[in-house]
Amino acid sequence: CHGVVLDENKQKLSKRLKNYPDPVEVFNTYGADALRWYMVSSPLLSGGDLAMPKDGRAIAETTRQVLLPIWNAYSFFTLYANIDGVKAKLVTSAEVELDRYILAKTADLVKGVETAMDRLDLAGATNAFPPFIDALNNWYIRRSRDRFWKAEKDADKASAYDTLYTVLVTMCRALAPFLPYLAEHIHRALCEGESVHLQDWPDADALVADRALVERMDLARTVCSAALSIRTAKNLRTRLPLRSLTVAHPDHAKLAPLVDVIADEVNVKEVRLAADPAAFGAVQLAVDPKIGKRLGPAVKDVLAASRQGQWTDAGNGRFLVAGQTIEPGEYELRFKAKEGLDAASFDGAAGVVVLDTHVDAALEAEGIARDFIRLVQQARKEAGFNVSDRIHVEVQVEDPAGAAILAHQETVEAETLAVTFARTDARPSGTVSEAELLGAPIAIGVRVAA
Repeated sequence: CHGVVLDENKQKLSKRLKNYPDPVEVFNTYGADALRWYMVSSPLLSGGDLAMPKDGRAIAETTRQVLLPIWNAYSFFTLYANIDGVKAKLVTSAEVELDRYILAKTADLVKGVETAMDRLDLAGATNAFPPFIDALNNWYIRRSRDRFWKAEKDADKASAYDTLYTVLVTMCRALAPFLPYLAEHIHRALCEGESVHLQDWPDADALVADRALVERMDLARTVCSAALSIRTAKNLRTRLPLRSLTVAHPDHAKLAPLVDVIADEVNVKEVRLAADPAAFGAVQLAVDPKIGKRLGPAVKDVLAASRQGQWTDAGNGRFLVAGQTIEPGEYELRFKAKEGLDAASFDGAAGVVVLDTHVDAALEAEGIARDFIRLVQQARKEAGFNVSDRIHVEVQVEDPAGAAILAHQETVEAETLAVTFARTDARPSGTVSEAELLGAPIAIGVRVAA
């Protein structure tokens, strides 16, 4: 059975009321793939109803969350592959840990989609893609940028190209039933005009399987996400380095090989591992008051007991509170840090991260230099330079920002591909970009090196 498409006020769609988006306008604005994904990934095909806003904003959200990230991954690959003149090939394994990770995640994606489709669960099949796309764009590609960026065409760079090519081609073949036009366009571009719809279904077993690697890398990603949430809450920009991050988790040994990765992602000088999260605070069980519909008068005792910490873990995601079993979805686990600590939980409150948020003068100076690097990169983009162009940089800026930039000049030059760097009191030469740094005006001049 299937559900009913309603408007946002839960009324049935009607030609008389015209309470639905114009299909032609939707196709012209967002494309058929966006509408197809929006419908197939909804509860409709499993018997649920779908409330569709008339302005089409829900379809636009599909484009933003699914289609654009896929296109961005493809664009990133083609940009650098064309610059380097690389013709990548399909691979099944790799030596580099990050490459093995995303190949193993790709295998998991194919298996997950295949399992869901075998039981005719199309919405379940589409649900497998967003977490994978996040891992691809916001972890693999972002952490591999330097490998594509570097000038040396070594084995490491070739592995990055082959891995990303394999992932994109495999993902397109798994996506073809759901995004037929986008998958076709990308696949033809990557595979010398071959149609994705004439390919065999991907063989997940042909790709490397490394469950231990996937588990520890995914755990590291949750650590980074929790630590970055503290930065956001404390209004500490990511480019500002901090002294240390403490990670407490019963399986902290899994993270030992990835401490440098975590330090780089969170931008801290040191990562410390600990075994006991309780040393930094306590887990709290917050029961949803709506559970009263199920428990009746007993809900008062349950809420009171949960607030006092009087609960026990019954296993399988269930908790025993005041003689009642609380099911998954009826509660939230929270971590309350000890006084004076900036902490957040991760892995279902099994672990906790504690971030040292104190910023001294040296850290602030380095953060300013990193902010300046971003401004130079933006100036390069506005000037229309190629990503591989070596450049000359001149900057007109007052202290203390100027002093901080000069103190980290070597890093600035390396990160921006600057052949020369100079501070000037006059207007900089070249293509000039104006911005603000520390609330003060700054002018950056860039020109391509001969």
